[in-house]
Amino acid sequence: MKPYAYVEPGTVSGVIEVLVGHAGRAHLLAGGTALVVLLQQGFVEADLVVGLRPRGALAELAGIRREADGGLHLGALTTIRAVERDPRVQAALPALAQAAARVASPRIRNQATLGGLLAHADPAADITPVLLVLDATVEVAGPAGARRLAVADLARDVFETVLGTDELLVGVHVPPVAPSARIASVAFRPRTSEDYATVSVAVRLDRDAGGTVTEARIALGSVAGTAVRARAAEAALIGGQADATAIEAASRLVDEAISPDDDTRGSAAYKGRMARVWTARALAQAAASRDGLAA
Repeated sequence: MKPYAYVEPGTVSGVIEVLVGHAGRAHLLAGGTALVVLLQQGFVEADLVVGLRPRGALAELAGIRREADGGLHLGALTTIRAVERDPRVQAALPALAQAAARVASPRIRNQATLGGLLAHADPAADITPVLLVLDATVEVAGPAGARRLAVADLARDVFETVLGTDELLVGVHVPPVAPSARIASVAFRPRTSEDYATVSVAVRLDRDAGGTVTEARIALGSVAGTAVRARAAEAALIGGQADATAIEAASRLVDEAISPDDDTRGSAAYKGRMARVWTARALAQAAASRDGLAA
């Protein structure tokens, strides 16, 4: 591993100043569960590692709070374990808490951060599909000021985002969810519970008083270079009853959104089949839910 310098700025502006001064040769370290491995294996080289510890002024980047619109703000330095166990997340967004609980092991979840997970842009991350169906946004800070973008627009490809080398992710906003929404999150891991998923699926169904689907969201992870929305499958559900026939028809349409590769977790054909199977299961869970926000 190539030697590197290490600094810990105490403010967001201080972090940005360091990033600007090192023109792409500095890397941000939050929980470190991804970056340290990449540095050790030589996949990433850095002249400087910028530590982000939630203390002093940076403490505001950790924690979860209710916002004025009724949604939740999750600081970028909030650990995955905190997302999993926070009572506000469990009450308002149980599917997000469930997805967080599936991330690796408790030891990793106590260290890894939500912002680090999203900035790492691993398409196998279970949390990302849930944030997609929740229409979550991220707040980004940089030398030109703050900007917001949809979580759906953050990742460009495997381990690649649209963030500039002088920007950092500072928070995630999840808007309030309508009482009629039913959300489910599932993942298929054929080996161990700590392994990456062969496929993960999050769905959201909004229905009127008669049971007709008025809004549908389906997002999948591990089956493309980024987490993806299955928009043709979503459209097929709207206006119907989300019964077994409609769910089966919609699940077949996820093929139009995914582009899996062969790897150690299965062939592309196998992953495609699992994407259809687990999309149908997630939709069935959401459709069967009578109370709460998750099956």
